[in-house]
Amino acid sequence: MVIYRLISALIVMLGVSSITFSLLHVVPGDPVEVMLGESASVADREALRVDLGLDKPVFEQWLSFQSNLVKGEFGDSLYSKKPIIELIAERAPWTAILALASLLVALLLAIPLGTLAALRVGTFWDSMASSVSLIGVSIPNFLFGPLLIIVFSIWAGWFPTSGNESASAIILPAITLGASLAAILARMIRASLLDVLGEEFVVAARARGLSKTTVLFRHVFPNAALPILTIIGLQLGALLGGAVITEIIFAWPGIGQLLIEGIQRRDYPVVQTCVLLVSFIYVVVNMLTDVAYSYADPRINFGR
Repeated sequence: MVIYRLISALIVMLGVSSITFSLLHVVPGDPVEVMLGESASVADREALRVDLGLDKPVFEQWLSFQSNLVKGEFGDSLYSKKPIIELIAERAPWTAILALASLLVALLLAIPLGTLAALRVGTFWDSMASSVSLIGVSIPNFLFGPLLIIVFSIWAGWFPTSGNESASAIILPAITLGASLAAILARMIRASLLDVLGEEFVVAARARGLSKTTVLFRHVFPNAALPILTIIGLQLGALLGGAVITEIIFAWPGIGQLLIEGIQRRDYPVVQTCVLLVSFIYVVVNMLTDVAYSYADPRINFGR
């Protein structure tokens, strides 16, 4: 099964790289004009085009790109002339910090909300938790982020509006990115806990005189973990996709902002590398989720 997963991952990466390469060459715009400007002479444009290898047929450019990927050579940025590995190394830690902070925010919000809704099903607390979850799912990042900036940065003055100069600058982006995940996760926790709370082994544990806390953490949560792990694994990839919008809103210097800058400048190698990196992380997270299944439920054998 591990070999099958690796082969599937390679096929996915090949497909993503090919689709990204094709879309970039279909999108209107010329990186040479972006770099030199409209006032540049025809001779200068052609010279730069030859120097960048953009004069070659598209299929030949694709073969060269795939060959470099196999060798682990991502090339240089067409705009800054810097090695793309250096650009990724500068931006990736900030995206990782944002993703982890967003996941922490999601867990801190979702676990209490989902648990409270499951334990108080049909009550006011259940309705309140469901309403909060629905609001979190309904508000997109590009609206929620500016609202947080207006309220907590402009009106209250508690947090900076953008950048990463202070430790508090991570709070609003993390809340923006983690809110939607928290809403989805809270609903899944509620549904999973309700399924397990009605099982006979839970009734038997209560009949033995075990406290509610012991029953919840020793019997209910471990048996409700698989669907929750699935959602967390899938949504971690979604966090990286949502980080593109969030990083632009808050001027957070991560991979998402680098990707948008590359698209605006028609910097093909940068865009391709950023998309491949996000896709690779998404595939790896899903593989790790499968491995986590075997620890959460010993009946699942990942190696088969």
